[in-house]
Amino acid sequence: MSVKTCKCACDTAENGREFAEIAKIIELYKDKEGSLIQILHRVQETYGHLPLEVQKFIAASLNKPLAEVSGVVTFYSFFSTRPRGKHTIRVCLGTACYVRGGRKIVERLREILGVDIGETTEDGRFTFEVARCIGACGLAPAMMIDDTVYKQVNVNMLENILSRY
Repeated sequence: MSVKTCKCACDTAENGREFAEIAKIIELYKDKEGSLIQILHRVQETYGHLPLEVQKFIAASLNKPLAEVSGVVTFYSFFSTRPRGKHTIRVCLGTACYVRGGRKIVERLREILGVDIGETTEDGRFTFEVARCIGACGLAPAMMIDDTVYKQVNVNMLENILSRY
């Protein structure tokens, strides 16, 4: 059984290589029950994000409605429909971090990076996000860059931390 292709922007020659790779991923998982999230994860790892044309391709390939695929993509925060930066900054806004200055960290990062929450810097270096909790309540306020947790962060530390990246 071959993977279907959609008649959309994903059929252009410039996207051919990326969509061939996506088709291989779909072939690996398509016959497994509940495989949509696995496919989306693997495709995002390969493509970098899940724009609408990629979602259309996946939906057509799996014989699923686009609404189902898009619903999963937009429900889970770990999926992105826009290109992401080389590094991801997540500021914790859980209760402990919030009351100990998390909101001030967010505001200062907006100024330093020149982007809002959910956006990527113009140079593609950072994607800026907030998290409800990163599991570091005793270290509040905390933030992460990629997989590194920074504890007891204050606004005066931010430029030094970012300079490492």
